[in-house]
Amino acid sequence: MNVLVTYRNIPGAGLIEGLREHVEVRLSAGEGYMSRAELTEALKDADGVVTLLNEKIDAELMDGAPRLKVIANYAVGYNNVDVVAATERGIIVTNTPGVVTDATADLAWALLMAVARGLTVVDDFTRSGRWTEWRPELFIASDISGQTLGIVGLGRIGRAVAKRAVGFDMKILYTDVHRAAPEVERQYHATYVGMDELLQESDFVTLHVPLGEGTFHLINERALRLMKPTAYLVNVSRGSVVDEQALVRALKAGQIAGAGLDVYEDEPRLAEGLAQLENVILTPHLGANSRRTRDLMARMTVENVVAALSGRVPPNVINTDVLARRR
Repeated sequence: MNVLVTYRNIPGAGLIEGLREHVEVRLSAGEGYMSRAELTEALKDADGVVTLLNEKIDAELMDGAPRLKVIANYAVGYNNVDVVAATERGIIVTNTPGVVTDATADLAWALLMAVARGLTVVDDFTRSGRWTEWRPELFIASDISGQTLGIVGLGRIGRAVAKRAVGFDMKILYTDVHRAAPEVERQYHATYVGMDELLQESDFVTLHVPLGEGTFHLINERALRLMKPTAYLVNVSRGSVVDEQALVRALKAGQIAGAGLDVYEDEPRLAEGLAQLENVILTPHLGANSRRTRDLMARMTVENVVAALSGRVPPNVINTDVLARRR
């Protein structure tokens, strides 16, 4: 059997070597992403494929890949894969959940702290030579300790963010589709509230929800109006959870104090005007970019592919319905 790895520079120790112990591995020819035509051609006789989040794997590609048995997404999210089409064709879809939790929570906190303290502006001020004397009124920042943190989505990453907030003696509010068990609320010192109350009461709002019909533009013009003018928004979930144009308007108008973003609606393109704002910190989708996380994702991807091609159940199947079809 052979497995196509669509991006030859996927980081993580042991990914290619681990796959080669079990299957023939075919790598993309170039350093960048494969074109649609290249991907179509390469999938024609592939038994498995390792894909990235920004590669669209749709029904048309699957129909041109009659041998395809597994699509292993090297990511937690899988909006790039038509899971329904894969299930209909008996193709297993897998992802790499769990292992990105700490790295993503760490980045959320890095963004929160950096935007609250205006670190990019202060760094530029210092580097440019404009700092000529110490003055006590320069760059008065927002407090973090003792403030209210609103967590939208108390899943794995949301809980990891809450765990870190406890050390800052923050009041923690959260909202989710389902309320967490009482013991979870006690563990993370978290109080369940409705979305509107969370937005109105929080000094910092962090987003940790999957992208779906119910979360598309969850943070829109109305939601931003509900937030305090001194509040900050942090998004490390999915770009389209936030209406970026509405966010730009809110930041320009001072409806909220600032934002820290790691994901965007139309990556890598930024909404017009976003890059010119000083009260926003922007990172290029780095949530999972730590050495340990990348190594764990590589190992998990290998396990998923090998299991699927060996007739076993992979550790991280997204479309479990496909298993019933195979019995």
